Amino acid sequence: MGNAAARTAVGPTALVAIDQHEEIPLVRDKLAHRMLPPGAKVVAGLSALRPVRWAVVRAAEKKVPGLWSSLLCRKRYIDDQLRTAADDGIDAVVLLGAGLDTRAYRLPQLAAMPCYEVDLPKNTARKRAAVQKLCGKVPDHVRLVPVDFEAEDLGEVLAAHGCTADRRPFFVWEGVTQYLTESAVRRTFDFLAGARTGSRLAFTFVRADFLDGTAVRGAEALHREYVVKRGLWKFGWAPEEVAGFLAEHGWRQVEQVGPPEFAARYLKPAGRPPIASEVELSVLAEKV
Repeated sequence: MGNAAARTAVGPTALVAIDQHEEIPLVRDKLAHRMLPPGAKVVAGLSALRPVRWAVVRAAEKKVPGLWSSLLCRKRYIDDQLRTAADDGIDAVVLLGAGLDTRAYRLPQLAAMPCYEVDLPKNTARKRAAVQKLCGKVPDHVRLVPVDFEAEDLGEVLAAHGCTADRRPFFVWEGVTQYLTESAVRRTFDFLAGARTGSRLAFTFVRADFLDGTAVRGAEALHREYVVKRGLWKFGWAPEEVAGFLAEHGWRQVEQVGPPEFAARYLKPAGRPPIASEVELSVLAEKV
């Protein structure tokens, strides 16, 4: 993951900040706006005006139908799974590719356990500066862990920051796998294979047939920019292959969710159009 991929960390947090102006936000996050760099912060602030907010949403939807709702729903889904896992005795959280995500700071269930925010060194430095500005210092329960997924041993880096094998973590890998090479994804799962029984994992993935161009599902502009022009998205799965891949590494797929589940659980109850992008799916898994 190079600098171009690192710059994509701002977008999802800006989207969450903009959605706070809705009557019923899909993800309640009062910290997202304060995490943003100045330019994105201005856009998020102006989005308090409904015409501005609608214009931003329309621009995103024109590029990728359902993208706006999909990104919010995947975040809400992972939040819900984290809350449940905290009640079930998970004793650490490892955020792989944390970006500017605010879960470690806004979810009260996570305040009593160590949260390891793992990301590229550039993103980690930016996150440290943002958190220090927000909180005065990085909270004691949060460890910021710089790592290059393509070049470094994730297990060794985490252990050096105190995340040892006796922990039973919840791993979050949101919006990251498509930016990695297959070898980097497999190395990460080699590390995850050593997790304790009962550990949990929530991750997202892009469909393989979107990456190879055989089924872009109305997202031609996204495919052209991220796959063809910029070459940022490299890896994907066929949905039916994920459970088997997980089993090879000692994990059981609990569920795989996408547009139908997002519509039923989040969009319809909030009075939103029940449309989410089919390009990306989310998975919950448990170590066996």
